[in-house]
Amino acid sequence: MKKALKIIGIIFLAIVIIIITAILTGYFYLNGKLSKMQQVNIDENNLSVDTAVEEQLTGYRNIALFGVDSRDNDLGEGNRSDCIIIASINNDTKEINLVSVYRDTYVDIEGYGLDKITHAYSYGGPELALKTLNKNLDLNIKEFVTVNFDAVADAVDALGGVDIRIEEDEISYVNSAIKDTAKHTGLEVEYINSAGMQTLNGVQAVGYSRVRYTEGGDYRRTERMRTVIEAMFKKLKDKSIGEINDFADEILPEVYTNLEPNEVISLAPTMLTYKMKESIGWPYKTRGITTDRWYGVPVTLEENVKQLHKEIFGETDYTVSGTVKEISEDIINETGYTN
Repeated sequence: MKKALKIIGIIFLAIVIIIITAILTGYFYLNGKLSKMQQVNIDENNLSVDTAVEEQLTGYRNIALFGVDSRDNDLGEGNRSDCIIIASINNDTKEINLVSVYRDTYVDIEGYGLDKITHAYSYGGPELALKTLNKNLDLNIKEFVTVNFDAVADAVDALGGVDIRIEEDEISYVNSAIKDTAKHTGLEVEYINSAGMQTLNGVQAVGYSRVRYTEGGDYRRTERMRTVIEAMFKKLKDKSIGEINDFADEILPEVYTNLEPNEVISLAPTMLTYKMKESIGWPYKTRGITTDRWYGVPVTLEENVKQLHKEIFGETDYTVSGTVKEISEDIINETGYTN
C-alpha cells in the first residue's frame, strides 16, 4: 500500500486545481465553489523568507504544490510530501516554470537538522515544508496547494485523458504500474499495447508517472510527471465552462490550501494566455549517500541554488544568502562531497 501511495502522479491534480479555480473565478456566479476547498491558515512571518531574496524575486509568484501519502481527508502534518513541485509564475511574461524537488534531497529542516526534504511536511505540515524550501533554495514561497492520491485518475478522466508519447522501453513498466493503480483505485484496467503518441486515461496516466526503472530512474519519473501536467494544461484550454464546472464540483473538496478565494481570483485575468516554459528537476547535480537510509546530496547546495536562480529567475550572477551558504557548508562537512 505504501508503494502505491508514493505515486508521483498525485501532483498532477495540484497544478490543475490552480488553473481551474483561476478560470472559474472569471465567472462570478461560480465564486462560491472556491469555498469548498479545505483552507488552512499559516503564519507568513514564520516562513524564513529572506528580505533580500523577497526583493530580488519581486515579479514572481511561487506556489508550492505538495502530493502527500494519504488516502483520506487528512492532508496536514504527519504525511510525507512524496511529490514537491514549485510552480513559478512570471507576472510580467505570463510564463510558468515547473521545478520538481526530488523527495530524497538532503537539506536542513529547522528543528531536525539535515534530513530528506520529504520529511519536512510530515514533521510540521505545509508551514515547515514551505520554510524548508525557502531556507534551502532562497525562495519566497508563501502559498501552497496539497492533494493526495485518490482523485488523480478521476481528474485525468474528467479531462478526457491526456496525450502522451509512450516509448517502447516504457510499455512493460507502465502496464505493471497500471495494474497496481487500478487495484487501489477500483478503476478498470486497460493496458497499453504499443509505443507512440496516444491518449491515456486516468489509470494509465498515473501508471505512466510511476515508472522509474527505465534509464534515468526517479529523475526521469519526475520528468514524466511534468509531461502530464503540460498535457493537462493543454486539455483545459479546450474545455467548456460547463465541463470545468462539473470537474470543479468533484475535485475542489479534495484540495488543502492556504489560498483564499480572492488570491485565486488574482490569478484569473490572463490565466488562459499563460504558457508553460521550463520544466526541470532539482537539484541538478547530486551524489548518493547511505547512513541510516539513502539520501540525495546536492553537490553543492550553493552551486545548485545558483543554477536554479539563473535558469528560472534569470539571475546570472546570483549570490546565495548567508543561510544557504551555511547549510551548504554543513552538508559538505557531513558528507565530504564537494564535487
